[in-house]
Amino acid sequence: MATPPVVDALLASEEPSIRFLTRRDVLGEDTMSAGLRREQNNITRSARAAALLAGQARRAPGTYAKWHGAHWVALALAELGHPGGGERISALVDEVLDHWTAPRYLRDVEVTSRSLPKDAVPVIAGKARRCGSQHGAALLVAARLGDPGGERADLIARRLREWQWPDGGWNCDRRPSARTSSVNETLLPLRGLAAMDGTTASPVVRAARAFFLERHVAFSRTTGDPIAADVMRLHHPVYWHFDILAGLWALAESGGLEDRRCQRALDFIESRRHDDGMWGADARYYRVSDTGSNIELVDWGPVGRSRPNAWITVRALAVLRAADRL
Repeated sequence: MATPPVVDALLASEEPSIRFLTRRDVLGEDTMSAGLRREQNNITRSARAAALLAGQARRAPGTYAKWHGAHWVALALAELGHPGGGERISALVDEVLDHWTAPRYLRDVEVTSRSLPKDAVPVIAGKARRCGSQHGAALLVAARLGDPGGERADLIARRLREWQWPDGGWNCDRRPSARTSSVNETLLPLRGLAAMDGTTASPVVRAARAFFLERHVAFSRTTGDPIAADVMRLHHPVYWHFDILAGLWALAESGGLEDRRCQRALDFIESRRHDDGMWGADARYYRVSDTGSNIELVDWGPVGRSRPNAWITVRALAVLRAADRL
């Protein structure tokens, strides 16, 4: 059967990650097949992977420095489909896992918002105030680049389970009045826990999945309006942020995309498709520069609704395939 022209264009990309992700997530090729494994190995020699690693080593800015610290570079490599392995990648994974299993994250302390500990996770009004996105990303790194069954990954997963709020998500909002989890802080824990557990049936994954489904992915439970203007704009990478396409992908990975409450979000993604079958990025969270904040080590393609972006297109097509809409 002939593939759509947009898929042919992605398969002809000079970027090995685009070719690999298209074959794995859009065409559904067996990840253990020799051909797909060869394509994945091409990522290890790609200019993009080399630039990420070289830039992180050159800047040496600290594990969580945006967006070029070890945390973000490891997450980017995991999202590229990098197979992991090798001394440099192993060192990167070790740095990330060591960082998020430091003693300050292993102890919880009940406090008030006026007395916040620096050596423990604050628990305010009975809820742990922890940025779940950080530990969720670390789990994705462990699952995709190595050590998914190691002690540190297990510890991170256990802590996320302990910090989960009653509504199924996570939040680092330290106001005692905060009662609802954050979509930003829940996106990566859902993905990381689903990837590490290898199952979408665990109670913690089901609860996090339900958190998004109750919102029809990205809409207010009370008004039906988008929960924020920015969630309706498409970005790549999203880093720790949340947008509607990232939410749909998290539900695809965690087994929730068949739920009827995803239909409105899926309709929106389909409505954003260009006549040529591509999608564009509306905005970006990074800057490509030598100085300043939020500096990226590579460019992730054009920004502008009318300008095709291959990274957004691969993710959108993968979501539609998972929803049986391709």
